[in-house]
Amino acid sequence: MTFLRGMSTLKLWSDDLRAATRWYSELLGVEPCFSSEATGRGPGYVEFRIGDYQHELGIIDRRFAPQGLNTSRGGVVAYWHVDDVAGALARLLERGAELLDGVTERGPGFVTASVIDPFGNVLGLMFNRHYLDVLGARHGAR
Repeated sequence: MTFLRGMSTLKLWSDDLRAATRWYSELLGVEPCFSSEATGRGPGYVEFRIGDYQHELGIIDRRFAPQGLNTSRGGVVAYWHVDDVAGALARLLERGAELLDGVTERGPGFVTASVIDPFGNVLGLMFNRHYLDVLGARHGAR
């Protein structure tokens, strides 16, 4: 059994959940599929399903962040596969994200970049040949 089987959930924190929800809705072109407020649980969490495997992107009000993460940026960069790193980076920067690491060739078939969203979260972008190979093997497409 594989220990780390794939990204399940990416959690981001925000001091302004409504603004973060609007920003990510516009960036992703979809509305959240879940809101704790809409289900009567009170404000604090929204969830998007995105990408080829409908990964969960959750945004949590920073008040509910674990101790140590509630006042600073997180220390992990989760990279999302994109087909055009430079184009995706430009889109994020146009939307107010701050450049953290520019487009960088990491080896044949691997290109990365990262930004800090307007809410202090680090987002990584990656063109990853391996991701496409796995996707193609599972779905018969490349």
